Amino acid sequence: MHSVVPLTEIESRMRRFRAAMDAATPDWEFVAILTKVNLYYFTGTMPDGLLLVPRDGEAVLWVRRSYERARAESVFPDIRPMANFRDAAAATQNMRGSVHMETEIVPLALCERFQKYFPARQIQSADRRISAVRAVKSPFELALMERSGEIHRAILEERVPALLREGISEAELGAELFSALIQAGHHGVTRMGSFDTELALGYIAFGENSIYPTSFNGPGGNCGICPAVPTFGSPARKLREGDLVFLDVGCGVEGYHTDKTMTYAFGRPLPAHAVQAHQTCVEIQDRVAEALRPGAIPSRIYTSLTQSLSPDFLENFMGFGNRRVKFLGHGIGLVIDETPVIAEGFDEPLQEGMVFAVEPKKGIPGIGMVGIENTFAVTKAGGRSLTGRNPGPIHVACSSGSCS
Repeated sequence: MHSVVPLTEIESRMRRFRAAMDAATPDWEFVAILTKVNLYYFTGTMPDGLLLVPRDGEAVLWVRRSYERARAESVFPDIRPMANFRDAAAATQNMRGSVHMETEIVPLALCERFQKYFPARQIQSADRRISAVRAVKSPFELALMERSGEIHRAILEERVPALLREGISEAELGAELFSALIQAGHHGVTRMGSFDTELALGYIAFGENSIYPTSFNGPGGNCGICPAVPTFGSPARKLREGDLVFLDVGCGVEGYHTDKTMTYAFGRPLPAHAVQAHQTCVEIQDRVAEALRPGAIPSRIYTSLTQSLSPDFLENFMGFGNRRVKFLGHGIGLVIDETPVIAEGFDEPLQEGMVFAVEPKKGIPGIGMVGIENTFAVTKAGGRSLTGRNPGPIHVACSSGSCS
């Protein structure tokens, strides 16, 4: 049975959001929330609907589908049915000034349909305020992420080695890994917040497939199933003795995600230079984790760490060739890619309760992507790992001496 989001949790989130809006835009009038992840965050249900938050007055959740389900699973105080926006508009007073909305992800056509019935003079962005509130996790949220992290740790550190065998394809391993995660309690989706970005599970890659070019905003790569499905393991690439196995996958419990990357050396150890690069990535992860304390500045963590690295190591660090990303970690929660980010430009101090996936990685020609990723909660004592501590790469012997 799932956990109902408590009323105290919903009230706290709305109170903090209103305070954030007051601080950033004191003359705000209305906020209209239309996307399902944010609807869930503020109401505890994920309908096709609209949450209207007036500056002066109580918020109302208008639900097109399914009103019955929303009432059954949410304790939000005011839930009302609507056939379309006309119903909500008829019951709403004085929405003719500015309206704040999730402009990063609401399609223009949906915005225009909204404005047909709500003749707002101006549409402004609420994205940064929503993200800032969501970034700080409550004990309720952290408990769900801890459950996800333990599933993640157990499956990637203990279960996966038994799944690796000569001849298995990336796609087959992905299917067996997904099954193992589901049986352990994974909620079954890997949600991304970035526009038009999708993942089935994550990146499952053998050898140099893990540095194959990709549009995904991360250091790893993957050949994928085909050009139309470039983010899952390939059915053609089979596991061979000496391969690096790279698994960068998400896990989640009741909407809340953790992110973890483990590497494995199949059949024989990786070459010494690849192992050394991997160990340096682990050291970088540990240094970032140590810095994840309230008051620390993400951009300074990023600059300090990257400037301490040698030019030789920086080559193919956080990617491969000209396909490199400029961050060391990212916020995580209801989606994999939340803010803030351990990168330049993120200058607001960290707060206790923020959670980051820290993922230093380096591409090695002829080998693939080495490195590590774990999910850490910000605490006064530094980052607390939710997903385990095994540094990898985990050596996996060929089963029954089957490697040729």
